[in-house]
Amino acid sequence: MKVPIDSEETMDEAAENAAETVEGTAAEAAAEPVIEDAEVLDPEEERARVEEAIRRGEEAAEKELAADAGKLREERDDLAKQLAGVQDQIDAAQVKATEANERYMRLQADWDNFRRRTAAERLAEKERAAEKLVVSLLPVLDDMERAIEHAGDTENNEQLKQFVDGIGAVHQKMLGALQKEGVEVIDPAGEPFEPLAHQAVGRVEDAEAYDETVAQVYQKGYKMGDKVIRNAMVTVTFGGPKRPAPEPADADAAPEGDGNN
Repeated sequence: MKVPIDSEETMDEAAENAAETVEGTAAEAAAEPVIEDAEVLDPEEERARVEEAIRRGEEAAEKELAADAGKLREERDDLAKQLAGVQDQIDAAQVKATEANERYMRLQADWDNFRRRTAAERLAEKERAAEKLVVSLLPVLDDMERAIEHAGDTENNEQLKQFVDGIGAVHQKMLGALQKEGVEVIDPAGEPFEPLAHQAVGRVEDAEAYDETVAQVYQKGYKMGDKVIRNAMVTVTFGGPKRPAPEPADADAAPEGDGNN
């Protein structure tokens, strides 16, 4: 039940009116004759009135509680709808964030692959350019070697000797510069014939040498790194004994210092 709150002035007026009413009532009571016997209610009727008052109070309280409960349910439903809307927005945002992250990861992977592929292509292009330059210089080395080889005896000709020594020095400098770039000379005289690195241009019968042995090198070969950029031109022996298979490394060999002294 709501009790109205009066202002201070209204409360003062009510107090004055109540005082006047009390005085008037006292005066009337003094004027009227005193009633000795007041009306006495029947206990059953009094109990019925009390129960009726309690029932009405309970009904009023029940109605008020029902009204409050209805308002709370409405507020709850409104909040539930708002929460559902917010949850939908959160779910949509999470889906977008997941998709964006997946696109970012794919782009990152594509970028890494592109960078590695570009680096590999640049390295391969650099190696091809270096290989092309080296291959173009090999005939110059061949000519220098032929010039030195065909110079003959230079002991009696000091001028020719200086010329041949100069060519030899230039030849060594060129080989040193190429070796810094990973170029190695293939000069397989006396070694087993390797079809992948050697080019056979003739066969020589030799019963004392192992079969398929390089007898003579007509033109040296070269390799750059692990790649053979020019095969060595060689002659190969035949008619000799078969070369024995290489023995595997003896992993169980006794360490140095063992054995009987």
